[in-house]
Amino acid sequence: MLGQHRSTQRHPPRDDADERRLTADIIALAKDYGRYGYRRIHALLGHAGWQVSLSVVERIWRREGLKVPKRQPKRRRLWLGDGSCIRLRPLHRGHVWSYDFVEDQTHNGRKFRMLNIIDEHSRECLAMVPLRRFRSNDVIDVLADLFIEHGPPEHIRSDNGPEFVAHAVREWLGRLGVTTLYIEPGSPWENGYIESFNARLRDELLNGEIFYSLEEVRCVTGWWRDHYNRLRPHSSLGYQPPTPETIKMPAWPLGSAALRLPPRLASEAIFN
Repeated sequence: MLGQHRSTQRHPPRDDADERRLTADIIALAKDYGRYGYRRIHALLGHAGWQVSLSVVERIWRREGLKVPKRQPKRRRLWLGDGSCIRLRPLHRGHVWSYDFVEDQTHNGRKFRMLNIIDEHSRECLAMVPLRRFRSNDVIDVLADLFIEHGPPEHIRSDNGPEFVAHAVREWLGRLGVTTLYIEPGSPWENGYIESFNARLRDELLNGEIFYSLEEVRCVTGWWRDHYNRLRPHSSLGYQPPTPETIKMPAWPLGSAALRLPPRLASEAIFN
C-alpha cells in the first residue's frame, strides 16, 4: 500500500559511520606514506587502535583506487664475493653492520652526501649523517660515536668507495677487532640490506622533499630515522618496526633485592 519493498521493513538500515571513519584514516595514511601498500597501512591502523581485518582494508584500498604501481627493474646476477650479504648473513644484533652514501642536493643546487649505517639483523638505522663532503676522518668520527653507544660490531660491510677502503679507516677498524667486508666492484646486490634501506629513503623521503639548507636536511632526516626505527612497519620483521616504542621502567641500582628491604633501608640503598 505504501509502495515500499518488504525488505525495508524487516532489515534496519546499517550505520556505516565506522567505515567512513576507517576510509578517511586509510586515505590520510596513504597521503602521508604514498609508497606504502595496504599491508603496511593495515599495520599502522593496528598501531593506531583500529581492530580491522586485512581483507576489509584491502577492499577499501581497492575501492578508493589506492593501489601502488609495482616497479620491477631487471638486474643481472653475477658471482658473489666473500663480502656479500649472501655468503655472510647477520645472525644477531651487532653481528654485521653495513654503511653507504646517498647523494642529493639542496634547493640552491649544492650537493650533499649522507652516510647511512644500519644493523643488518635488526634493520635498525643507527645513523644518518649529512655533510657537504666526507673524508675518511669523518667516517671514523661517526663510527666512533656509534661504537661508544652500541659497542663495535663483529663485521662491517661496504662497497669499495674511497672513504671506506682508506688505509686510516681499515687500520682503525682492525685495531678494534672489526672485520671489514668489501663487496665486488659493480655488485650492489651484495650489499642488499643498505641498498634496500637507501631505496626506501629515496622513495619515501628524498624524492618528495625540497631542502633549503643542510640544517633542514638534518632535522627532516632525523625525524624520518626516528619514524623508520620506531613506527614504520617492516615487511621482513612481520610488519613490526625495528625498535618499537616501549614504556621504560626506572632501573633499580641493586636489582630486585632492593624491593624486599624495609622502606627506609630501600630508599637509602637506592638514592645513596
